[in-house]
Amino acid sequence: MDKKLSLLILFGGVSQEHEVSCISAASVLEHIDSSRYEINTIGITKEGNWFLTSSPAVHIRNGSWTDYPGNRRAVLVPDRSTGGILAESDDGKFDVISVDVVFPVLHGRNGEDGTMQGLLQLAGIPFVGSDAASSAASMDKAITKAMVEQAGGVCQARCDVIHRKEFESDPEGEAEAVLDFFNGELPLFVKPANAGSSVGISKVKKKEDLKEALRFAFHEDDKVLVEETVTGREIEVAVLGNEEPEASCIGEIFAANEFYDYNAKYENEKSETGIVKDLEPEKEKEIRDAALAVYRIMGCRGLARVDFFLKESGRVVFNEINTLPGFTHISMYPKLWEASGLHYSELIDRLIMLALETGN
Repeated sequence: MDKKLSLLILFGGVSQEHEVSCISAASVLEHIDSSRYEINTIGITKEGNWFLTSSPAVHIRNGSWTDYPGNRRAVLVPDRSTGGILAESDDGKFDVISVDVVFPVLHGRNGEDGTMQGLLQLAGIPFVGSDAASSAASMDKAITKAMVEQAGGVCQARCDVIHRKEFESDPEGEAEAVLDFFNGELPLFVKPANAGSSVGISKVKKKEDLKEALRFAFHEDDKVLVEETVTGREIEVAVLGNEEPEASCIGEIFAANEFYDYNAKYENEKSETGIVKDLEPEKEKEIRDAALAVYRIMGCRGLARVDFFLKESGRVVFNEINTLPGFTHISMYPKLWEASGLHYSELIDRLIMLALETGN
């Protein structure tokens, strides 16, 4: 019998998306084929403490894993001679646990922004998802837009980038400059450049609300994007692969709120998702090709979800890319692959194999 792969699943993290990460990790643990892997799980608390835990998925989902008996302090070692993690024993000594591959089920800052990926690259351990450079660039909406614009061929919304220092020096002047950039057209969307799950986003309908929306966004990042409003269907494509990526079928978001903010994504049960079945094959191909183009432009590997608007005119407008999309039971990424014929457990296997294929 072949030796099982030693798989480390990382979850939690110092991020506003900590709870979503826990739910995603619980879902992965419930669907993974455990006969194929020797699974270790490390949870990272909101304070940044790492614990090797054998907590069942239900406790990871509801957050009570932090109090689970037997939790052991653990660290991932960047020294490549170790090849894994150190876990503290009762006698204060540390046991070495070798790791063949890591699945960082982490969302938001310190998880999908290149920081964790950089640590794993230093350690020389293969991991699911894009490398540090691609993760960082894809997390930063301003960098993503600049790279997509430079490459050409993909339509996206007009945007203006504002920096904290300039705004704090002259909030009135910066707000007026934004309005001038858009010729006074409203509404506008204000977004932190580096925050996932629509955290810190506002829709500004009145010019007097713009300054407050900018302040709200600057709570999350030092750089903020202001975008024109694009009216259309919110559609998403899941991409899977390394050198020869594949695009899934197309999904659609029906947000319970005015736009797909954090509450609409994870808390409001009235939000719905569905598989798009009413588009002509040519339009479907255009959207899927655009998703693959963005994926390649950003240098992604493993997986990503690429989001678009489909205007009534038929124009496809790129919105954003997410290199570690949600894996909860309601998340679009696994649902899109399920609808494309790749079941959840098979998807996990594919992602792990892609990580091993890429190496370090």
